[in-house]
Amino acid sequence: MTSNVQKRSIAITGIGIFSPIGIGREAFWDNLKAGKSGIEPTKHYHCTATPGCIGGEVKEFTEEAAKKDYLKSQRKSIKVMSRETQLGTAAALQALADSKLDLEKIDHQRMGVLYGANLMFFPPDTMTDPAEACKDESGKFQFDAWGSKGIGKMEPLWMLRYLPNMPACHIAIFTDARGPNNSVTLDEASPGVALTEALNIMERGAADMMLVGGTGTRIHPVRAIHARLADPLGFDEQNPSASCKPFDTQRNGQVASEAAVCLVLEEAEHAKQRGATIYGYLLGGGSSCVAKPTGEADIAKAVLNASKGALRRAGLEASDLGHVNAHGVATVEGDRDEAAGLRQLLDGSDVPVTALKGYFGNAGAASGFMEIVGSLLSMNAGAIPPILNCDHPDTETGLHLVHGQAEPTKKKVFLNINYTKPGQASAVVIAGA
Repeated sequence: MTSNVQKRSIAITGIGIFSPIGIGREAFWDNLKAGKSGIEPTKHYHCTATPGCIGGEVKEFTEEAAKKDYLKSQRKSIKVMSRETQLGTAAALQALADSKLDLEKIDHQRMGVLYGANLMFFPPDTMTDPAEACKDESGKFQFDAWGSKGIGKMEPLWMLRYLPNMPACHIAIFTDARGPNNSVTLDEASPGVALTEALNIMERGAADMMLVGGTGTRIHPVRAIHARLADPLGFDEQNPSASCKPFDTQRNGQVASEAAVCLVLEEAEHAKQRGATIYGYLLGGGSSCVAKPTGEADIAKAVLNASKGALRRAGLEASDLGHVNAHGVATVEGDRDEAAGLRQLLDGSDVPVTALKGYFGNAGAASGFMEIVGSLLSMNAGAIPPILNCDHPDTETGLHLVHGQAEPTKKKVFLNINYTKPGQASAVVIAGA
């Protein structure tokens, strides 16, 4: 029984992507190839707490566009969705369409959903009326008045809009996915953890198809404040679109963004029998959370552990990799610590390292999925995408950094790594088709 389960091959047969550099696989790929940055002054978020009010927005995605195009068949449910949930659901529906799965013919008991999400926050202005209702005659807020006067002014469906498990719930309802369903809220580490859990589910034979994705924002006004408290936020006053500079000597902080991505995972024989397009294969995953004796996060050790676990699961060595797609958050300490972990992992192997946040910023739970799509599409085209804005590569990293232009490659296996500020790291190994 065990040997049969281990032989199950897990293919990627659908891609749905809503990113700052394009909606849909083709637009995303075209702009990635062109070296286009999606970082610019925000439009949907008028009071984000980022330097210069910049960020990576999915500019074309508005509530009106959701109703007319991206969530047309579910427009009645839009009112109970936050922006992140709308984006996440739209990405799943797009991925399904890309996979060409016929929902009339599949066994819905064999399809599951696994989604990563950030903690979700409501727009601050939605609290204006409830707060005003609790003021006394002097204008001072009275906490005792909240139950009798304030709470009645809240959005009626407040809880349904901002729970981070709602993307997976809506997606399962809309697609009638009756298989395993779970939500992961590990911020940037969510993609690797979600994909690894989906791999576990499918390898043990509990599902034949999984919709696995992530949705997140860091440009929401409250999230941007949190991001600013945790890490420096990067800003290039002379060239705002180049504000995110992974592994560059002039890097000065992460850039906040938003996105949603979904991948359709399918048991390979199931996919082949229906003639599906296969973009690649999920080979392994791992995760690790490490703290130093002082209580500080040990990013280098977490990155090393997670990456070793993913390679071990895939049955590969670091030297087998065609490239590494790093977290590359563009903070001085973060890139330094990640590089330390990667040096130990690669152990002298000249494996190229790229990082893609220079194109679209840090969207939390969606970032790793954008990076995976970027590596997968580029690698299948025979290239490794370069690090955008890495004009002065930091030689102290000791890594073979891909910068300036794409590097040709014939090795269709890559490792993607992401980590969080508290020290949680996740990694996945993926092979091209």
